[in-house]
Amino acid sequence: MSDFGVFGDVHVSIGDDYVATVEIQRPPNNFFDLDLINSLALAMAELDAEGNARSVVLCSVGKHFCAGANFAPAGSATSSASAMTNSDGSPRHLYDAAVDLFATRTPVVAAVQGAAIGGGLGLACFADFRVAAPEARFSANFARLGFHHGFGLSVTLPGLVGQQRTLELLYTGRRIAGDEAHAIGLADRLVPLEEVRAEAHRLAADIAGSAPLAVESIRQTMRGDLAERVRVATDREKLEQDRLRTSEDWNEGVAAMAERRTPNFSGR
Repeated sequence: MSDFGVFGDVHVSIGDDYVATVEIQRPPNNFFDLDLINSLALAMAELDAEGNARSVVLCSVGKHFCAGANFAPAGSATSSASAMTNSDGSPRHLYDAAVDLFATRTPVVAAVQGAAIGGGLGLACFADFRVAAPEARFSANFARLGFHHGFGLSVTLPGLVGQQRTLELLYTGRRIAGDEAHAIGLADRLVPLEEVRAEAHRLAADIAGSAPLAVESIRQTMRGDLAERVRVATDREKLEQDRLRTSEDWNEGVAAMAERRTPNFSGR
């Protein structure tokens, strides 16, 4: 295993088996923001450009894969970098970075321990495959916070679990454990907690053992339009999230989460 590079809080290494390990290093919860998603997009783009990796294991240090978004106030030391801009000079939004991430050409296997919540679920669904433990917890908890889901889940989640199951998960925001996630197709493999990363690596190595040009061609056929579909979806998701963030229900949902109580929504 040799170091490939460090991209903010993302460390990348590549093994002799052509499997890259992309590790998020924000323990214990690995909350995401624009900085982190941008770092992941840059790391994946660099791996694509170099061509030394034929598959990727996406994993995290700490208790949780990604417990959701960082809700730190703007301007705080842990908030997103609002000064980032796109190539056309426009302010860079979290979902601009997410679309770039979805444009990744190298197959990705996510190793999910602990929680993949909200946008963390969206990050897990970015990957081609998910390996999880029974202790893993998945939740599209947006409605329980009082706002619209995001991170392209409008596209990715129905493709994994179907339209009706997606509606149930989005409407209720309920958490499901790894075994249920495996049963409904959200997780592709279920293994003991201590074996999650090793199993993800085995699956990635199996992919890397196939002819790389063939895998690239197959992936382009099956997922080549994914980034564009996510771009369209996140345009809508972003507008609705911005609108609902002005509601009383949003304030109540965030307060209830911070106070670890059941929210009392008013519909305003």
